[in-house]
Amino acid sequence: MHATLATERTLTELDYLRLQKLVGRNAPAAVAAVLDAADTVQSCDIAADVVTMHSQVELRDLHTARRQTLTLCYPSDAGSIAGCVSVLSPVGASLLGLKVGSVARWQTPSGEQGEAEVVAIPFQPEASGDYTA
Repeated sequence: MHATLATERTLTELDYLRLQKLVGRNAPAAVAAVLDAADTVQSCDIAADVVTMHSQVELRDLHTARRQTLTLCYPSDAGSIAGCVSVLSPVGASLLGLKVGSVARWQTPSGEQGEAEVVAIPFQPEASGDYTA
């Protein structure tokens, strides 16, 4: 399972540092690729249409047109909160740093290609003034 990188990713410096600390040298390939390729900005400078950690993201599946809302979280929160997806999962890694209108691509456990458009970001911590979430 792996995520396919989009061409442009932006991360907050805080998200970048926390993820570097979380994964260390053992980063899943998809997360390592995002960290290596992404531009970083200060939390107060991130655009409101970019997926950051703890963002609530509305997706539209490109194969079924089904809409779904997920919250991007750290692994410790993924199992305990409904609708949360770990940033270390293929889906989570594929979403991190994307803008509204971008397409996230990942490979499912069965080997199929998953694709979903980021339709909206109903909640982003930084857009609401929370720069430390």
